[in-house]
Amino acid sequence: MLGAALLVAACDSGSDASVTPPPEGKQGVSQLAVALSPDATIDAELHQHIAELASDAYMGREPGTEGEELTVAYLVKHFEALGLEPGNDGDWFQQVPITAVTSSPEAVLSIRGADYSAELNYGDQMMAMTTRQLDQVSIEDSELVFVGYGINAPERGWNDYAGIDVTGKTVVVLVNDPGFATRDPALFNGNAMTYYGRWIYKYEEAARQGAAGVLIVHETAPAAYGWGVVRNSWSGPQIRLTDANANAHRVAIEAWLPLEQAEALFSAAGLDYGEQKAAAASGDFTPVPLGDLRASMTLENTLTSASSHNVAALIPGTRYPDEVVIYTSHWDHLGVREGEGDDNIYNGASDNASGTAALLSLARMYMELPQRPERSILFLAVTAEESGLLGSQWYGENPIFPLAKTVANFNMDNIASGTVGLTQSVAVVGYGNSELESYLEEAAAEQGRAVVQEPFPEKGYYYRSDHFSLARVGVPALYLTRATDSIEHGHEWGAKRLADYRKHHYHKPSDEYDPSWDLSGSVQEVQLLFAMGRRLAANREFPRWNEGVEFKAARDASLSESANK
Repeated sequence: MLGAALLVAACDSGSDASVTPPPEGKQGVSQLAVALSPDATIDAELHQHIAELASDAYMGREPGTEGEELTVAYLVKHFEALGLEPGNDGDWFQQVPITAVTSSPEAVLSIRGADYSAELNYGDQMMAMTTRQLDQVSIEDSELVFVGYGINAPERGWNDYAGIDVTGKTVVVLVNDPGFATRDPALFNGNAMTYYGRWIYKYEEAARQGAAGVLIVHETAPAAYGWGVVRNSWSGPQIRLTDANANAHRVAIEAWLPLEQAEALFSAAGLDYGEQKAAAASGDFTPVPLGDLRASMTLENTLTSASSHNVAALIPGTRYPDEVVIYTSHWDHLGVREGEGDDNIYNGASDNASGTAALLSLARMYMELPQRPERSILFLAVTAEESGLLGSQWYGENPIFPLAKTVANFNMDNIASGTVGLTQSVAVVGYGNSELESYLEEAAAEQGRAVVQEPFPEKGYYYRSDHFSLARVGVPALYLTRATDSIEHGHEWGAKRLADYRKHHYHKPSDEYDPSWDLSGSVQEVQLLFAMGRRLAANREFPRWNEGVEFKAARDASLSESANK
């Protein structure tokens, strides 16, 4: 079933690739008192696994396709060769029921008013989809209402829906949250995005309010990605968990508008977009009807249901096999769809062949230990992350190990992004969330590195990868990302490298493997994750969330329930 040769051992286990420190004083670092000896075996493994999984033969690793069959077969082949056991009660797979909804790109969003008429085309002028699993969905003459950020947060004294009934209407909302807009540290989380800023929350809340449709205004800075990402990610098959109730609890039309189209819409209603946006960031905002404007749209859909697969590989614990440390990465990407130029395969080399490669490398490292860990280690390669964290959501709702017995989760996503190389620090997404950071600080200190907050807390990355699915059910989860303070080239160079990846390659066909990549920083991340998991697998601790973190209550409840049994 595999379309290319399997990985063979290229280097002797444990060999090192020494790294020469920069000259005295370069970047303000004196001889770099750091352990700069990334393991050459890990480096070779990462390169070879990424090259394989990101090759055209895997067709972009889209769930429910031949690309999935090739990918999961590759993973099982390697886990089995390493000597791991099937992780789901004797099965390598956890079945994940999915339904792909593919909407016709011929769809048009019509906006009508007494003195205004516009036909917005799919792709450049708007992007629309539906999570309702129906052959056709539509809105007809639906009143447009601007509801600011579309947030209802009683604990923060904030309700953008106060005083208005939006049943059957189409709400226009801003992306991100008021903290980002104002940079006020006392408002939401200031510059660091909360879950209220995520697009999925806005769709869900609008549905709870009874809306028929949602138009999110896209701006690159608060969204954290350009319009090309919206166009590429929301076109083609939209995969969701198969859900008979999806039609009851989601709006009919979920859409995005480019800023230019949104400004024209507000102008047609006699409103200034900039003024309304500023007003929405204040605590006394009230919803604003967009004049007499009405929206109509029909999506003709093709539905395809299938079973996708999480791949689960296990090292049973020698003393406490019912307790588990979980490593996750998502194996999927966007598959084959309309691309840029002649390239229509979204190979996803960094996102996330790199994290999947790391999962395999970690499995090999554990299996080569002279003694197996006392707690179980589960290596979970999940499906459909790109479709909304679906594989990890399914696991969180249907865990193989009880949540109260799940010690921690370490997630690996896009660990090759930017290929910045060795850095002076390691960055944490969701900095300050849990006691797992004490484990990270100890492991990072052994590498001579500091632990810092992620470079872009305003972009909401904590809610955008698979650890979130476990965090929301209470499991302490740690997610590392690229620091930009390159030892060899400095912070400015590292920041430019990372920005270039996000602008030109993220969710684009150009996210392809390059054998010249410097993966030394990725190797060090694997080494950190190994050190932390190994320590947790050898003690009796159950790390907790820090006070004030939204996931703490779920964790405390699960541990309390388990203790009382």
